[in-house]
Amino acid sequence: MTNQRITAALAGAVALSLALAACSNGGTGSSSSSGGTVSSLSILDYYNNEPDKSLVQKGLDACASQLGITIQRETVPGADLIPKVLQQASSKTLPDVLMLDNPDVQQIAATGALAPLDELGVNADGFTKGIVDATSYQGKLYGLAPVVNTIALFYNTKTLADAGVQPPKTWDELRAAAKKLTKPGRYGIAFNANATYEGSWQFLPAMWTNGGEETNLTSPEVADALQLWVDLVKSGSASKSVINWTQGDVKDQFVAGKAAMMVNGPWNIPSLKETPNVKWDVVQFPVNKAGQTPIAPLGGEAWTVPLNKDQAKQQKAADFVKCLSSDTNELAWAKARFTVPTRTALGPEYVKEVPSMKAFSEQVANARSRTGKLGDKWPDAAKVIYQAIQLALTGQATASDAFKKASGG
Repeated sequence: MTNQRITAALAGAVALSLALAACSNGGTGSSSSSGGTVSSLSILDYYNNEPDKSLVQKGLDACASQLGITIQRETVPGADLIPKVLQQASSKTLPDVLMLDNPDVQQIAATGALAPLDELGVNADGFTKGIVDATSYQGKLYGLAPVVNTIALFYNTKTLADAGVQPPKTWDELRAAAKKLTKPGRYGIAFNANATYEGSWQFLPAMWTNGGEETNLTSPEVADALQLWVDLVKSGSASKSVINWTQGDVKDQFVAGKAAMMVNGPWNIPSLKETPNVKWDVVQFPVNKAGQTPIAPLGGEAWTVPLNKDQAKQQKAADFVKCLSSDTNELAWAKARFTVPTRTALGPEYVKEVPSMKAFSEQVANARSRTGKLGDKWPDAAKVIYQAIQLALTGQATASDAFKKASGG
């Protein structure tokens, strides 16, 4: 997943500061002479850890070479990106190309700080619908994401085979499988239900697959999804510690053989490959009833172009963003980073080359943007979701009452 790195309070500050900056300066201070030859672009992103930093650099360098320019790249820790954007907006030094976590694109676009890409000859034809929804605002496209990720159900193939358990396709099968796989020292399943946006992110496959909506969190469909989490913990098939675990903790439980299944994302695959004794596979998140479509949240980062008074530089930045999502670049990044190309036509070729990503590629096809319906109000809903999960899993409220209580009702 991509963590949501922006809180509701910070969101207001970002909107205000960027709106002022956009109105006063066009959102940038790094311009060449208007209309002149563009020889360099500045870039800001949060891929500051290896191997992602170097893998992304290869894609950036390839596009720089193709466009005949040089790049000045700055990377910051994920939690520092939005504060950095705030500072740069205030000092009128936003970069020429800005990477944003996809749930933040609409919010920043709403301030007027970003250039509409479709007005610069860039479109998202053939891209996964979920990511287009996430990077569009009021009918205009503001970002392109070369690759995305999501979450699905990992399982230990040997453990399930030894127990005579098939990978679950429905919630009833998931409950039964998790119960049968649970024994002293091992839970049937592990997931993250902590009181952060990560906990909300991991709950969305159950909620959305069952027809629940973030626009109506007190519906029976949402309550039924929460009951699934409650049932797994109450039966002892999942640890009570899920209320504190991060996704990294969940992975550690799985790798250590303390969980037979886990809800998690493909960013764990490199570390799983370092533990060859753990045999695993992945399936889409189970459905509650036959006929439902597994729906999971869409993670990943988008590349945007801050407004720039230098039209030549702004256009070159848009061309650069377009290059990053070329077929060649998408496939290279997807294969190197265990992510999924956003151009849907690339899916079959990608899965053929990286079979371990089959379930994630299938899951992405129907994945949804967290901001698709609520836009910049999503953090408020996410907070209600993780608070309701905590209330239900700690016995402070029933699944049917937890969301009303978390919403202040």
